[in-house]
Amino acid sequence: MERLVFEKLVEWKDNEGRKPLILNGARQVGKTWLLHELGARCFQKVAYLVCRNNPELKSVFTQDFNVDRILRALRALSGVDITPGDTLVILDEVQDIPEAIEALKYFCEEIPEYHIAVAGSLLGISLHEGVSYPVGKVDEINVYPLNFAEFLLAKGEREAYKLLREKDFRTTNLIHEKYVDLLRQYYYVGGMPEAVKNYVETDGLQLVRKIQKEILKGYERDFSKHAPKEQVPRIRLVWQTLPSQLFKENKKFIYGSMRPGARAKDFEIAIQWLADAGLVYKVPLCKAVKLPLKIYEDTSAFKLFTLDLGLLGAMVDTDPGDVLLKNDIFSEYKGGMTEQFVLEEMKSHGEENIFYHKADDGKRLEIDFMIQREGKLVPIEVKAESNVRANSLSRLLEQDKELHAIRYSMKPYAEQGQMTCIPLYAIQ
Repeated sequence: MERLVFEKLVEWKDNEGRKPLILNGARQVGKTWLLHELGARCFQKVAYLVCRNNPELKSVFTQDFNVDRILRALRALSGVDITPGDTLVILDEVQDIPEAIEALKYFCEEIPEYHIAVAGSLLGISLHEGVSYPVGKVDEINVYPLNFAEFLLAKGEREAYKLLREKDFRTTNLIHEKYVDLLRQYYYVGGMPEAVKNYVETDGLQLVRKIQKEILKGYERDFSKHAPKEQVPRIRLVWQTLPSQLFKENKKFIYGSMRPGARAKDFEIAIQWLADAGLVYKVPLCKAVKLPLKIYEDTSAFKLFTLDLGLLGAMVDTDPGDVLLKNDIFSEYKGGMTEQFVLEEMKSHGEENIFYHKADDGKRLEIDFMIQREGKLVPIEVKAESNVRANSLSRLLEQDKELHAIRYSMKPYAEQGQMTCIPLYAIQ
């Protein structure tokens, strides 16, 4: 499959000022595949070492940080003659040897001519558990599930992909229904690489669901294996009730919706564990429509999304017929599936500081997402159907004539004064 993030890996490889690379992302999003692909396409040799259950490798990093000694040991353990410029060194599941993460600092300072990349499914958790992080000494690239553009490429819809990439909306409007059909498929399959690969090869909807269920079981096994024992029941409760939080009218995360009397202090660690594992994304409330948004963040109020639309559907057993055939699937579940989709797309395209806004002055003004782009504040309205009446957004734009908003919906592309109307399938 073609992954757009691969271009970033090639840029890292060719950058003379590169540092050791950390590839971030949840389990099963394709980190290891990407590094192997980089090695196969761009290097003569690959030294691949797995840190999990590898006492010999662990002993290499726990003695000291003498990089010459470490390199000799890596050559011996991998059976590869590691040389500068033509060899990619991959340390996988690196969270199992925290000292290897710390060693990246010394690799950066003393042997920058070598290409060293690390990945780990639970790396984010390790970095929040006392590991000495090599601040300023590493490059980082985030890997997400396949976004809709990558799904099009996997399906062989290269021309459809190129039209979106080139923003040829005059043409995309003419084949709007084709994009809608492809988007329906993506809503069911999602972007987990194994699910997409099997769908493309077999069209097997039940096989896709089986794969999604297995991935979900793997995540739950991680809860028991890697999370603090006292937090496991709380992590499970947050994870299992996440869909019901998204599929209600008010998508703000409500602790009491999980169980009566639940309080923030009881679940803060559980939510943070899921976020560090890359399994959920928190979108905090922004109390004012002003820049910089971070100043007006209210950390006590947030929406909680999961990492993949297809997995979300598997968590609630969405029926294939409902997703692929029903006309109102995009507005089903109170639009929760569509907000999930929009959030995923924005994350995959590099948006980091994403907020939502709700006025506390009794005016019932709520904006689905707020971002900063090129120094400007951008309100974003998400509409899961073709009916795009949005009183909140209209009032906000009336109040501030300098704002320019984006509306994502099932309607074709159009410019409407202070608003750019973009179809859901064209998020970039």
